[in-house]
Amino acid sequence: MSTEIVVPTLGESVSEATVARWFKQIGDTVSADEPLVELETDKVTVEINAPATGTLAEIKAAVGEAVLVGAVLGAIGGNGAVAKPKPAAAKAASVAAAPAAPAAATVAVAAPAAPSARKLIEENRLDAAAIPGTGKDGRLTKGDVLTALERPPAAAPAAAPVAEARPAPAAPRPADAREDRVRMTRLRKRIAERLKEAQNNAAMLTTFNEVDMTALNTLRAQYKDGFEKKHGVKLGFMSFFVKACVTALKEWPAVNAEIDGDDIVYKNYYDIGVAVGTPNGLVVPVVRDCDALSFADVEKTIATFGRRARDGKLTIEEMTGGTFTISNGGVYGSLMSTPILNPPQSGILGMHKTQMRPVVLPDGRIEARPMMYLAVSYDHRIVDGREAVSFLVRVKECIEDPQRILLDM
Repeated sequence: MSTEIVVPTLGESVSEATVARWFKQIGDTVSADEPLVELETDKVTVEINAPATGTLAEIKAAVGEAVLVGAVLGAIGGNGAVAKPKPAAAKAASVAAAPAAPAAATVAVAAPAAPSARKLIEENRLDAAAIPGTGKDGRLTKGDVLTALERPPAAAPAAAPVAEARPAPAAPRPADAREDRVRMTRLRKRIAERLKEAQNNAAMLTTFNEVDMTALNTLRAQYKDGFEKKHGVKLGFMSFFVKACVTALKEWPAVNAEIDGDDIVYKNYYDIGVAVGTPNGLVVPVVRDCDALSFADVEKTIATFGRRARDGKLTIEEMTGGTFTISNGGVYGSLMSTPILNPPQSGILGMHKTQMRPVVLPDGRIEARPMMYLAVSYDHRIVDGREAVSFLVRVKECIEDPQRILLDM
């Protein structure tokens, strides 16, 4: 009697994953609930635990193979189970048994499409049959549809076409001993797709301002020791910027909205995504209901997310559903940048490095002040320039006079 190892439900809108690695080999003894295989989705890395105690008797999905939710990854047998490696000829046999080329093309066309791919096909009125699928069994992926959208439309054929010699396909790029070729991870591919999606679909603009950090630095220096002693977490900059953004978003709701078809969805809640850099790429966990959280709650949540992001332990639910995003390139030394929107959100704030610069004060005096450039990128389809600039000015006012946040002024 054997127990199948099945791909579990991976989260909302996630139907496919890639086998990243097996922790055991065929014939190894495994214990129930022991990590057995690691799957990489386009959002997170998920460990699948052994469903039973026994011996790993079969591996059906090799490393690098794409698998769907519900697919069988392998099997665990009793202690006396015979190891059953995945036949190398399995795919060859299935190809040999396939019908002729026309029929094979029909199968590829009839292959299912991922939900995100179907949505793009419907929105852009594309012919699914004309798009080659690169997913498992010819499945159309979102990347396939985005690639099709980027291709220029084919010109109408002439009345009497003249046969032309087609150029031979480009040969693979020759290998160089000084180079390393590494396959993109599913997470990295997903990041690339989302960034390209933002550029393709949104009318993205960026506006800039600068903020004097003097008052905030003074406030933090005054209360940081007592804050950490009471709450067990450091008083950082992020809680102030999160709270400042909530204040500004309440006044300029379009920056907290999104486009859904022909509708604009205004969100009366404030789930702020905080971009975190990890060895595997950028992830954006979401701090929920920031308007109802204290400064300590925000700092604790962000600190926890940071640790778990670096350990690859974030869940899909923790990175889904944000209404606005904050990205702090200043931790890497960035002085200024134009952040890219996190679809389907319509706004993102970019923080940068604080640097001493000469500033002319209202009374005409010139002083060296700790200054930070701020940038907000926005979707001009629903956010007007006046709204974006006013939003950023409001954030600036809250940071330069932090009491405004506490007094809701």
